[in-house]
Amino acid sequence: MQRKKIYNPDSTEKTRDRKIFGGDPTGIFELNNIKYQWAYNLWEMMLNNTWFPKEVDMTPDVQDYKHLTDAEKVAYDKVLAQLIFMDSLQTNNIIDNINPFITSPEINLVLVRQSFEEALHSQSYAVMVDSISTNSDEIYELWRRDMMLKSKNDAIAKVYNELSSNPNDRNIVKAMFANQILEGIYFYSGFTYIYTLARSGKMLGSAQMIRFIQRDEVTHLLLFQNMINVTKRERPELFTQDLLDEVYAMFKDAVRLESAWGKYITQGQILGLTDNIIEQYIQYLADERLRAVGLEKLYNVSHPIKWVDDFSKFNDQKTNFFEGNVTNYSKGSLDFDDF
Repeated sequence: MQRKKIYNPDSTEKTRDRKIFGGDPTGIFELNNIKYQWAYNLWEMMLNNTWFPKEVDMTPDVQDYKHLTDAEKVAYDKVLAQLIFMDSLQTNNIIDNINPFITSPEINLVLVRQSFEEALHSQSYAVMVDSISTNSDEIYELWRRDMMLKSKNDAIAKVYNELSSNPNDRNIVKAMFANQILEGIYFYSGFTYIYTLARSGKMLGSAQMIRFIQRDEVTHLLLFQNMINVTKRERPELFTQDLLDEVYAMFKDAVRLESAWGKYITQGQILGLTDNIIEQYIQYLADERLRAVGLEKLYNVSHPIKWVDDFSKFNDQKTNFFEGNVTNYSKGSLDFDDF
């Protein structure tokens, strides 16, 4: 599989002939004539959701952090270390590894925006670390020293490295699934822990920051789910039983890794997050992601902590869920049902 040409005046590709990958684009963004309307809708939604980390008030969290238990502090620091890795990875992966092979200009547009948002999330974590923690250097070095964290990071990056070293149709499809898994599963033990603190009145600024980050990650999840579904329709021959077996294995590995990570950071010492609850929640998320791309569920479990959803609502929620301040910057009326 070849990288797309930046400038390709010899292309005669018509809009109707565009492909997510393997196309022959001119390099010109003709956005008045697009094939994948859902991608342009998503682009507008992402623009409407624009926010900036320094607008989130972290002042109360400075005192809250000092009064966390030792177990809560350790979990908080490890959550930040993991989130820092994933958004760092995605900032580069989207632009350097995925986008060069995507041949639909409207999807290129969304991927560029996603990479910007991943970089913004990295700034968010820097704000959180600098505002709160006395262990800034330790948090940023944790991915090297904590073997549990490193093994998880290595597993997440593996599929991306496969695409980088061997770009072909199968590996780009696997990378789409890997992105769906990252955006839809691997963030959630960390997000849920921060929301659990907030539910007990602690670290409300951190939870507000995570809420904005999660709103972005849901649009990224929608992007890759749509890319997978469109590819299934346009290139059904790629979705062999052998590939699907590998995809199911990827989901099982993700559930195992994320459940183990959630249990590791909480150590059974965080009220409201038992090991069983963590594992069932991750299994539930995996089933939801599989269902979204037309695959069979693996676990068939119910949502064990529905209160988490109240902390992460965005488009239908017009006020700060803690203080009643207007903090939803979305100006549009787009709905996720559009996708």
